[in-house]
Amino acid sequence: MTTSKLNFPSDRPFDVACLGRLAVDLYAEQFGCSLEEATSFAKYLGGSSGNMAFGTARLGLRSAMISRVGDEQNGRFLTDTLRREGCDTSQVQIDRERLTGMVLLGIKDQDTFPLLFARENCADMALDADAISEDFLAQCRSLVITGTHLSTPQVLAASRRALAIAGRHGLVRVLDIDYRPVLWGLAARGDGETRYVASEEVSRHLQAQLGQFELIIGTEEEWLIAGGVEGDLIASLRRVRECTAAVFVVKRGPLGCTLIEGEVPAAIDDAPTVLGERVEVLNVLGAGDAFASGLMAGLLRGKSLAESAAIANACGAIVVSRHGCAPAMPTQAELAHWFSGHRHPRPDQDAELSHLHHVSRARPAWPELCVLAYDHRSQFEELAEQTGARPERLRTLKRLINGVVAEVERDAGNQGRMGVLIDGRPGIGEAALHDATGRGWWIGRPIELPGSRPLRFDGTDSLASQLRHWPASHTVKCLVFYHPGDSEALRREQDEWLRQVWAATRASGHELLLEVIPPQEMLAEGDQGESVVASIRHFYDIGLKPEWWKVGAMSSANWQALDALVQARDPWCRGAVILGLSQPVAQLVEAFAQASAPVVKGFMIGRSVWSAPALRWLRGEIGDQAFQAAVAANFRELIAGWDASRPAEGVRQQATAGALA
Repeated sequence: MTTSKLNFPSDRPFDVACLGRLAVDLYAEQFGCSLEEATSFAKYLGGSSGNMAFGTARLGLRSAMISRVGDEQNGRFLTDTLRREGCDTSQVQIDRERLTGMVLLGIKDQDTFPLLFARENCADMALDADAISEDFLAQCRSLVITGTHLSTPQVLAASRRALAIAGRHGLVRVLDIDYRPVLWGLAARGDGETRYVASEEVSRHLQAQLGQFELIIGTEEEWLIAGGVEGDLIASLRRVRECTAAVFVVKRGPLGCTLIEGEVPAAIDDAPTVLGERVEVLNVLGAGDAFASGLMAGLLRGKSLAESAAIANACGAIVVSRHGCAPAMPTQAELAHWFSGHRHPRPDQDAELSHLHHVSRARPAWPELCVLAYDHRSQFEELAEQTGARPERLRTLKRLINGVVAEVERDAGNQGRMGVLIDGRPGIGEAALHDATGRGWWIGRPIELPGSRPLRFDGTDSLASQLRHWPASHTVKCLVFYHPGDSEALRREQDEWLRQVWAATRASGHELLLEVIPPQEMLAEGDQGESVVASIRHFYDIGLKPEWWKVGAMSSANWQALDALVQARDPWCRGAVILGLSQPVAQLVEAFAQASAPVVKGFMIGRSVWSAPALRWLRGEIGDQAFQAAVAANFRELIAGWDASRPAEGVRQQATAGALA
């Protein structure tokens, strides 16, 4: 089976433009209850067209969004989310009178999803036809529109203009029927989950538009509304065929999808069918948008209709096992894993698939890091005791260190590689942490109880409940004092706590930095990192795959051994960074030269930089400016030493704007 009817133009900057709904989805975090019973919600990008723009971008297509959002926080959330995923948002209109669309959703059971469109007259339903750019659409290979944006006069006018432009420039025009009776005024406002209400008026309205499309996608119920022959799928398909020569894709749930390129057969099973994936369903909501994303990804890469349908089925199957729609969309790496023979009936329980979902999606780029660490708690408290300083001065001290990072960031070459490690304790680092957030810095936060061995958490026994309150951009830093020669009982206990860390970060979505320090008393004479590499190998053996490793200075051979280990066990790992252990700056600079292996991405060093100046400041020997100048000088010396240790063509020149990527 070929795609002879679907002739996509080539050599254009954009593969697909998605026109239609773009809204905030608030998904209830409680399963098995009504919206009335829901008590907390997760915020995601939503709207059927928005999901498709997001999903196709995640699958590597050059996607663009055509919609409208409010000039407010929710609108910016949506455009920022799309841009981070790689989707063009230049054609998203800004509405200064209306609010961004918002939807509340729940998961009652596998097939029931309470759904409330919380706003009427929202921005995306006020899409301005006159603002749709012909020059932009002429740069696209395809245009995807959902049925909702045929439902009211204003969005219909916008869709018609876009379709006319697309026709003139040879785009393949795609309709996902996506029938929502409530948005056509056929269901009560609170009845957003109802997917089918027969309506002769809606059927006539849709049929008047169908001739403008080359590809139409819909569920069996959606084909019934398009054709208008209630209870008779074949008759409805034939009625639609009278209106259009488009390729039909009929989604049939677990059965897969049926493909009709010409005459409609006597029975649906007589048409070519691509079998669906057999998976256990959390909830079907979002499966259709994932299906369309996968279908377009296949077609636009030149695959046959049948091959593309198989990709679409896989995308839908993966999404129905996860919470949400847009964030549940698979990546190319996930699909490669799926089609390599790893079809798990519970995709959410496939550890490798879940890991790939976490690490292969779009993430801020950190090819190199220069991190100032002042997440210390007990050490700062000891400084206050040693100098007789009031404990509240520690709060000011950490905020002053923030100012140093901001100053050094302004130096040439430092943009996009600055980072901080700061604690969140109210009396110590909390204020500095809040100050640092939102600056585009890499941010890590400690969770371990200072000095604990075996590992314990600081302030809680339930890390998962604590992480609910962290910004998504913060990285979990966990220090474990570990040695392969520890007693079996100690190793077993520490392993269990580390598994809790791993499970909590996978559930919350936060990245994990695991800092490994062997206790000094356990080190064998001449150990130059052998125990650290052995510990990391053990952590991989028990299933841990943190995004970052933080270790002390090692020999060049052990850095190379770590590099080979990481590449073999988790090539998606971001890399390793060097810790300081209060060594003099000059000594640390010497150690950088040994760390030439590709796995080494920078350093995270603290007391070596700020300890001596902090002691003087707390004693009142120097003021704020002198303290910051001394810390800045030490930090700059470290950065200069790091830069000098890297190859001339090193990663520093490749650094991008980190969190701004």
